[in-house]
Amino acid sequence: MSELTTDVSWLGVISGFVLSFLLGWAWFGPKMFGPKWAEGNRVKMGDGSNMPMAAMGLQALGTFMLSWLVGITATHNALWTIILVAATIIVLMAAGGKFSQKSNYAIYTETSFVAAMTVIMIICEGILRHM
Repeated sequence: MSELTTDVSWLGVISGFVLSFLLGWAWFGPKMFGPKWAEGNRVKMGDGSNMPMAAMGLQALGTFMLSWLVGITATHNALWTIILVAATIIVLMAAGGKFSQKSNYAIYTETSFVAAMTVIMIICEGILRHM
């Protein structure tokens, strides 16, 4: 169990989490990919006043967990492991999107966001690991 916390750069984990969560706010917002993504999911974009709090909470938890996983793999010099984990998540998301008949645009928007999050988290770990 100690491999989950020992020598993890918590500054890198928290920074990767915060920056990735903020990226999601912009990524799925009305000025970037949000409107066409919503259309591809057959949902209506709101004005932001009625956020789906359960979905936001789960997204925050998942984002933190991915950032923590990046931190653990950085501790063990296992960059290829986190790349494989991210690729696996992306493929499973794409499969789920196809099963639920989302548009290709919606699937690409969601999966490319996970790829971008992972890159941000790896960069944060690389920069902040030795601080």
